[in-house]
Amino acid sequence: MHTAELLSQAIDLSRRTGYQIREEALEGAGGGHCMIRGKKWLLLDLTQTQQEQLNDVIDALRSEPNLELDGVPEVLVQSLRVPRAA
Repeated sequence: MHTAELLSQAIDLSRRTGYQIREEALEGAGGGHCMIRGKKWLLLDLTQTQQEQLNDVIDALRSEPNLELDGVPEVLVQSLRVPRAA
């Protein structure tokens, strides 16, 4: 599966998990996730590569204690299970 397709799948999963998504050009500052007024937000920096954006989405999804993975492509499930190198 190509990075663009995997990113799209991960974004869809994050939406189903309750994240509001904002995509903005942040000049490489990077994205991330947070809670604002009780809502989960995922900010993606459009000036980053798709792989960097995917890393931010996966990081947000890994923080979900009850993440439902039924119907999620196996390659995405594996990405969620493999810890990122320091």
